[in-house]
Amino acid sequence: MKLSIIPQEPTLFKGSVRTNLDPLGLYSDDEIWEALDKCQLMATISSLPNLLDSSVMSAEGENWSAGQRQLFCLGRVLLKRNKILVLDEATASIDSATDAILQRIIRQEFSECTH
Repeated sequence: MKLSIIPQEPTLFKGSVRTNLDPLGLYSDDEIWEALDKCQLMATISSLPNLLDSSVMSAEGENWSAGQRQLFCLGRVLLKRNKILVLDEATASIDSATDAILQRIIRQEFSECTH
């Protein structure tokens, strides 16, 4: 059985926004944009010059806030839609506004999942 995880310390990889959300290239642009909309990153990514092909500058994504990195992790699990979702203190290192967004989306989008 496949599972997804939202870790306490979110990780981004050197590469593009697209490859950070969909490293295996399994999803269409429309599916990626839908996930970005759901995880509240659509406006941020839409403002980047190369959109989905914009670079995540550093290996750890330090040019993104902790909250944005956590929302990227949420975007990944929104794309995969696995039946088991593991939350490892997923909101420990983010501000209360991002925490509220994360909690709301998890309740809405993963109501059928084990978490």
